[in-house]
Amino acid sequence: MLGSLLLAGSRSRLVRRAVSGFPPSRRVVGRFVAGDDTAAAVAAARRLTGAGLTVTIDHLGEETHDAGAAAQAAKAYVILLDALAGLGEGRGAEVSVKLSAVGQALGPDGDAIALDHAREICSAARAAGTTVTLDMEDHTTVDSTLGILRELRADFPGTGVAVQSYLFRTEADCRDLAGEGSRVRLVKGAYAEPPSVAHQKKDDVDRAYVRCLRILMAGKGYPMVATHDDRLISISESLAARFGRERGDYEYQMLYGIRTDRQAALAGAGHTVRVYVPYGDDWYGYFMRRLAERPANLAFFLRSLTSK
Repeated sequence: MLGSLLLAGSRSRLVRRAVSGFPPSRRVVGRFVAGDDTAAAVAAARRLTGAGLTVTIDHLGEETHDAGAAAQAAKAYVILLDALAGLGEGRGAEVSVKLSAVGQALGPDGDAIALDHAREICSAARAAGTTVTLDMEDHTTVDSTLGILRELRADFPGTGVAVQSYLFRTEADCRDLAGEGSRVRLVKGAYAEPPSVAHQKKDDVDRAYVRCLRILMAGKGYPMVATHDDRLISISESLAARFGRERGDYEYQMLYGIRTDRQAALAGAGHTVRVYVPYGDDWYGYFMRRLAERPANLAFFLRSLTSK
């Protein structure tokens, strides 16, 4: 119930103003967000890659309804990728893109605008020696996102995509996406979805996650296992062994600032561990979803508000 309220709050302009304008909020956000600008994102990438991890960097922003803002979001990615190329980070540092931030939400022409901007970002990623993963947003955007993915992969076959196990459709999507070379990030899902399209109970979401993971591990693509759940990590290992996958034939992904000890332990054991590093000043929606996901995150937030 609390998680549902927080997810609803992530879409509320009134709650956004209250939380964003509350000075202690910015202090707490620093646990989950690397900083406001490119320099902060690059610094976080260097620190994490220096510790044996890999990263995927997200310029925060979503549901952009202004064409100029969408163009600026794409430009921010190009600037970031230019900076990463200069550091020689290569595939140790890729980027994650929400298509709604680069034009998808701009009415009838939104898909075309988002595709143009995504191509620009993919070109910059190729020049930097790295690649792009498309984030998945709420269920109304899935068909659009997968359609844009197909267009991008014609020229940029390494483009990855996220899928969400709580959606009923995702097992079928995983079968379609499990082909040779296909990079697929499997997440549970972090948007408030209706019972007509998504599992509502945690156990059902977890079971769907395992079914989707089995499809991806059995396929010919590259699974990106996005979870902090030790039980799902253990199941991932078992499925990888069953389908003959070596370490390096799949990877784990975890969020910046969450379970850093587990990230280090997995990397130390020889796994590829990619940390999802968000940056930028439009942090509100991302922050609220992190609070909704785990009671421990909300407890941390509340404790921080009362501490000096």
